[in-house]
Amino acid sequence: MPDVPEPMVKLVRWTTEPAATQTLRSTAAAVIAYVAAVWLLPQPAPLTAPLTALLVVQVTLYSTLTTGIRRVNSVVVGVLIAIGFSALVGLSWWSLGLTIFSSLLIGRVVRVGEFVPEVAISAMLVLGVTRVADTAWDRVLETLIGAGVGLLFNLLFAPPVWVQSAGDSIDSLARRIGALFRDMGGEVAGHLTVERAAGRLHEARRVDHDIVEVDAWLRQAEDSLRWNPRVREGALSRIVLRTGLDTLEICAVVMRVLSRTLTDLAKHRTEESLFDDEVAAELEDLLDHVAHAIESFAVLITTQVAANAQSAEEQLGQALVDSRASRDRTADLLLTTVREHPRQWQLHGALLAEVDRILDELAVEKRSERLVEELDRYSREQSDRHPRLHMIKNRLGAARDALR
Repeated sequence: MPDVPEPMVKLVRWTTEPAATQTLRSTAAAVIAYVAAVWLLPQPAPLTAPLTALLVVQVTLYSTLTTGIRRVNSVVVGVLIAIGFSALVGLSWWSLGLTIFSSLLIGRVVRVGEFVPEVAISAMLVLGVTRVADTAWDRVLETLIGAGVGLLFNLLFAPPVWVQSAGDSIDSLARRIGALFRDMGGEVAGHLTVERAAGRLHEARRVDHDIVEVDAWLRQAEDSLRWNPRVREGALSRIVLRTGLDTLEICAVVMRVLSRTLTDLAKHRTEESLFDDEVAAELEDLLDHVAHAIESFAVLITTQVAANAQSAEEQLGQALVDSRASRDRTADLLLTTVREHPRQWQLHGALLAEVDRILDELAVEKRSERLVEELDRYSREQSDRHPRLHMIKNRLGAARDALR
């Protein structure tokens, strides 16, 4: 088989990503909306239609439906404002300012969300033409055509699912946390300066920025699973990823506390090592096991195939077993050290308590309980929000079971 050129490999890889798929979908929807507007309307260049389609075709079907409604609402409100001002006053600097001010104010009242500027833009475009009435209706029709094309395009060609991108960001976050744990483990041997410990604490605090970015990716993935015909168990996938991110966030918080504990120890032991060589070696091994457990946990929650999920769960279980065994050995060594030299004994106990909190959060049993609780809560919310639909689903499920 001949070798494939690297540029061709990158092109094929790019076209299979959700971002590339979204680019092609947006372009196609805008062109179709323009052709439909030219065919249906007398305007020579109805660019409002492709513009609306381009903005309506969002990255998810859920956001497309909600965005389309708000965008059409914003354009109609802006056109009505322009018609009212054109009937009362002409176009001048003060009437333009009053139109913009009124549009922005009314846009917030009618709750068009992020499309408040679109109300003012529509009003200005319509107010600035001579034949206001015809142009106003043409703009409304163009907007309706563009929004309709965008909605139908997403219904016929389902948007990409962003679960893989969210999973990659979660995996990257777990590896970042794991790397920080290993770095802290490599610093417990020998003398640790206060400056170096404080620098590690600063790095641990910066993980909060990574969590915010991962949360944004996850919210996009959650929207892509809603109302998507290509997804059968969207609710379960959303809950698995969301609860997994919550667990990693708790691990990040505990990591900052653990780093602060090591910094406090460094402040009290400026002229000596933090721990004895034997304790330092065991503690370094413990933090390495904890890092491996966190990374295995991320693999588990981002794995889609059942066989791979079973293997990931086994790896997590083994990592937790190794971590607990290393934790017990570290506790015995620290207890012996504290009995001989009881200085800052409370910080030694804090180290073990922080490790215990992480291992408890990563436990497979606790995660199973959390998933069951979240699924039950989601079912109750859905039944309370749509009681008739929930009753119909129960009846259909009972009829299906009876047929089986």
